[in-house]
Amino acid sequence: MYLKRKVYDQLLDWKNDTVHSTLEVNGARQVGKTYIINKFADENFRHKIYINLFDLSGKQFMECYKKATDWTPGTKRPEQPLHDAFKLFDPDFEDTNDTVIIIDEIQESSEIFNRIREFTRYFQAHFIVTGSYLGRVLEPEFKFSSGDITSIRIYTLSFKEFLEALDDQLFQKYLSLPLDHADDTVPELYDELKNVYDIYRQIGGYPKVVETYLNTKDVEAAQKELVRIIRIFLNESMRYFDDITDISVFTNIFLSICRILLREKKGLDEDSISEELQKLVTKNYSSNLSKATCYRAINWLYHSGIIGFCGKITELDILNFKPGSRCFFMDLGVAYYYLSRTGATVSTMDGSLNENYVYINLSKRQEFPEEIIFETPAFATYKGGEIDFVAQTLKTHIRYLIEVKAGKGTASTALKALEQGKANKLLYLKGDTKGGTVGNVQTLPIYLLEQYHFNQRKNTSSRPSGRLFSSIFLYIYFTNSASFFERRYIQY
Repeated sequence: MYLKRKVYDQLLDWKNDTVHSTLEVNGARQVGKTYIINKFADENFRHKIYINLFDLSGKQFMECYKKATDWTPGTKRPEQPLHDAFKLFDPDFEDTNDTVIIIDEIQESSEIFNRIREFTRYFQAHFIVTGSYLGRVLEPEFKFSSGDITSIRIYTLSFKEFLEALDDQLFQKYLSLPLDHADDTVPELYDELKNVYDIYRQIGGYPKVVETYLNTKDVEAAQKELVRIIRIFLNESMRYFDDITDISVFTNIFLSICRILLREKKGLDEDSISEELQKLVTKNYSSNLSKATCYRAINWLYHSGIIGFCGKITELDILNFKPGSRCFFMDLGVAYYYLSRTGATVSTMDGSLNENYVYINLSKRQEFPEEIIFETPAFATYKGGEIDFVAQTLKTHIRYLIEVKAGKGTASTALKALEQGKANKLLYLKGDTKGGTVGNVQTLPIYLLEQYHFNQRKNTSSRPSGRLFSSIFLYIYFTNSASFFERRYIQY
């Protein structure tokens, strides 16, 4: 079953770009990287070489690489050892721009990883490299490549992608819904979309999970497939750790993340998510875990694409930005699975899942081409209260306060901040609403967020106060926009 993915268009943009570069594709295990890349290669290149350093093809290629690069002092050095290696691996290899070489799970070989720059500089052929467990490239033997690289991240299926795969007619109706007001002519459409969104929250967007649901229309069957994927990740992760031998360490971390998500943000004891998690994991785990061990496991989950970090903006001062103050799951199905194990009420879980959905959406908008600023999505505190998220546009400098509600509720802190000139707009996201706009306050069905564009025309009458505009240049300058191979190791 083919699931249409938006990332396919990004792959085409890379191929058609006049600037020749190696494409790096990152994303969690099982998000469909290998499938979509091979499909793209088969449909757009005359010749393809596929090497997976995780399996037999990788072992065979490394034998070819060793033979091609072997050299005895006093003899003539090989002129093109990499070309020779690919020729040994595939006798039909031709170094032309109609050839693509895919190296999957590149984190399995520091030797190959460290030669990425050469792929662009010494070959006409196109190269695509991928990785799943990228925490490994932080080890000393891996040298970060600089330049000559285009980076694309593949996520699990978005709600829009899930909806299109489920029901194309319903998807087309979804695309036609207005964002600034309710369409009273189709009240049943909102109910239908909410029901689909509720299903999506329970199963998430891993392709195999979605396929299972599409084939069975059974949420429980889809969740069983998700559990299988989670277990694969946990089991595979263990081989990368020398000091973590018990899989329950990861299980405890997952559950601890959920317990933190269920708390009010202002109620956190520590500004660092690592500190909060370390306390919870140590408390719940039978043996005493060191902080270093806990931090390493958390960073592993981050670099593996399982969790993402969320920053904190104290008193809505964007210069007082603390990254890594909170974290979310990068797939709603995973979030649902672990949240359901905490014993939280349905309404509490709904609120956390909705926030997680918004977090993932904001994360995507911070990648190239960037729509909003900040290193990570961020929540805020203000005058003793909390605001779910703050987003600021890159081009128009509009500041949004975002409140996420599962049921009825008010956003008193956000409304106060808006009235006091701390933001331009308040975006109110709810599951059970048809939406509407009153002044600078807009209510939107949460499942329509993917249709929403933050870079709208600015209302100058509600210009935010403070050091906002003087800080924009400094923030953009220091924001990390590097590829995953160039990503800094951040101590959270």
